[in-house]
Amino acid sequence: MSKATILVLDDQDSIRHFVSKALEDDGYHVVTAGNLREARAAIEREMPDMAFLDYKLPDGTGIELLKEIKRLQPEVTVVLMTAFGELETAVEAMSAGAFWFVKKPFQTEELLAIASRAMESQKLWLELRRLRHQAFADEDYLHSGSPAMQEAYAIAEQVSRGDTTSVLIEGESGTGKEYFANLIHKMSARHSNPFVEINCAAIPAELLESELFGHEKGAFTDARAQKLGLMELANGGTLFLDEIGEMAPMLQVKLLRVLERRTFKRVGGTKDITVNLRIISATNQNLEQMVKEGSFREDLYYRLKVVPLFVPPLRERREDILPLARLFMERFSKQFKKPFRDLAPSAQRVLTEYAWPGNIRELKNLFERTVLLESADLLEAQHLKLNNRARAAADASLGQRVDDVMNGIIPASGIPFEPLVEELERALILRASYATNWNQSRTAELLNLKRDKLRYRMKLYGIQSQEDGEANNHSSAA
Repeated sequence: MSKATILVLDDQDSIRHFVSKALEDDGYHVVTAGNLREARAAIEREMPDMAFLDYKLPDGTGIELLKEIKRLQPEVTVVLMTAFGELETAVEAMSAGAFWFVKKPFQTEELLAIASRAMESQKLWLELRRLRHQAFADEDYLHSGSPAMQEAYAIAEQVSRGDTTSVLIEGESGTGKEYFANLIHKMSARHSNPFVEINCAAIPAELLESELFGHEKGAFTDARAQKLGLMELANGGTLFLDEIGEMAPMLQVKLLRVLERRTFKRVGGTKDITVNLRIISATNQNLEQMVKEGSFREDLYYRLKVVPLFVPPLRERREDILPLARLFMERFSKQFKKPFRDLAPSAQRVLTEYAWPGNIRELKNLFERTVLLESADLLEAQHLKLNNRARAAADASLGQRVDDVMNGIIPASGIPFEPLVEELERALILRASYATNWNQSRTAELLNLKRDKLRYRMKLYGIQSQEDGEANNHSSAA
């Protein structure tokens, strides 16, 4: 079995033959090229794990290809081969991301030793990126079981391999757009450089220009000293522009210039400043519609949306609600030294049936508030203080689904059997309780239940009787 695929680029047939034979004899799969054009075609076709590149070529230099490889596939390890042995060449190669350089002529043992070390380095780099990805992904949002979220994670993983590719993250407020921007940065080759973010909706347009591009001393009344903008502070890293749809048209023009030329001028300045950064933007607005209405530049829209990434709302990935709820409950229980250990069935039902207009941010805030203010082993529905809104949303949702079945819009299987039975049982207990004026003995008799079983079901469904309410009030007063 082949160890890995290695590209060998050299314009001399003898060198190509020597290097490729030595590597093939050691178990590697080798592809060869005699110039940059052939090498680019081989990279696209073979996706090599490693490359030995000659420095001087008929149509350019190996360092040109090295920079292209590191921009598009940073995990590929590159060794530069040179007959010149110049220190400047070696420094330039290492600065551009080469793993090592080797001076011609070289021995087979030296060649194989470098290849082995380079592949070992790549394994460590990939494992580090995997662990960094896992640690960061587990921090808040987990690895979702939702197909839509799995697709979003896959896109983030793929785009992180690029270097300057712009990404537009779309989704409702609170879904985790900033999280994905951070994730892309931390998985990329830029991870050790700055991640700088700014909310375009939070700063007036005249101040946002100075924040982004900086200003020279005396550029305006309060400009008492030169100020570096976020563009310069993010140089080498990633700039995250949240709520990009709120950016003023004048600033849209300046941002477009940065995307096209990688240069800008400070406010009040005349000198072009060159930056090397990736721009990730996010919005909860429909930018495509804004383009049609003329409130957002079409050319900027397409430059920002080289890779689109959509983060689905929480209500469309309900399989993630309970794992996230438990994660937040455990985290805040530890932080606030509270005894909560699990979610009661009543709490689980309320959480999964609620529409979550604020998405994950709302869920997280709910658990921070609930765990801080309440204390119990088991977190019940009444602890969440979400019952009324959640119940109204659940009733409306269930009623709509029943109507859809009756009208033939969805099959009967579209309503899960167990939640439907629970809803009917809860409604029956409520109706009997109202009929007996919340007398639990009479309610239990009416429903042909023992009183302790009735109380258990009322607790299960988050139904608080007047007796319980009075008892709680007396307890509080005491």
